[in-house]
Amino acid sequence: MKENGVDWVLHETSGQVSYITLNRPEALNALTPGQRDRIIELLAAASADPDVRAVVLTGTGRGFCAGADLRGGSSKGARVAGDVARTLRLGAQRLIAAVLDCEKPVLAAVNGTAAGLGAHLALACDLVLAAESARFIEVFVRRGLVPDGGGAYLLPRLVGSQKAKELMFFGDALPAVDAERLGLVNRVVADGELDKTAREWAARLAAGPTRALALTKQLVNASLDADRATAFAAEAAAQEINMTTEDAQEGVRSFVRRTTPKYRGR
Repeated sequence: MKENGVDWVLHETSGQVSYITLNRPEALNALTPGQRDRIIELLAAASADPDVRAVVLTGTGRGFCAGADLRGGSSKGARVAGDVARTLRLGAQRLIAAVLDCEKPVLAAVNGTAAGLGAHLALACDLVLAAESARFIEVFVRRGLVPDGGGAYLLPRLVGSQKAKELMFFGDALPAVDAERLGLVNRVVADGELDKTAREWAARLAAGPTRALALTKQLVNASLDADRATAFAAEAAAQEINMTTEDAQEGVRSFVRRTTPKYRGR
């Protein structure tokens, strides 16, 4: 989408990687509904395109994403019961679900402030790289709001309920190094190294067994809400499906021959 001739969501596909970049640096990449829908559309396209084998999500300027853009959010007239829940379901929750359900691994390259929905957008990704200057803020309490965009679902699963409550109750900014210590971030890199590292990680993901990665993602995500019997059954089903892929056969064949496997994403 464009505003005044400027594309607010940049997109390119290179080396079988879909690069999605939020491009409203003057607003710290606060998300408009149009931007949100465009990201959802691009994630769905990445899932469906066999030539895309990984996704990188990042931003321009000093902010990764400052959350939802609330400047146009004041409604005129009386609010109808159900409006808020419907807006949330079709908006922020749909965005986070699109990341979690994407069939390709999604890597967040957090270049700056990730606040509110922006923090949850990063944390929903499969891998998170953060620049040293990045920070994560559960900003909702500062505005008298309840966390949305799946925050109360994601955070306890990443850091435990006590730490999640601390972050959400106080709304303090969490520096990248502390986020890494808590397990919210895979790795912190120098600001000038973020793009290079993200592209290196994305290239490794794109060279991997794409269907096996997709099934692994599904298993891990589902295991957080499943009992052991259900998780074991899902694992067996995933193995059954994956063993029919060309990449699985190549992996076994290369092991026997002691050669380096060459995966094609099939």
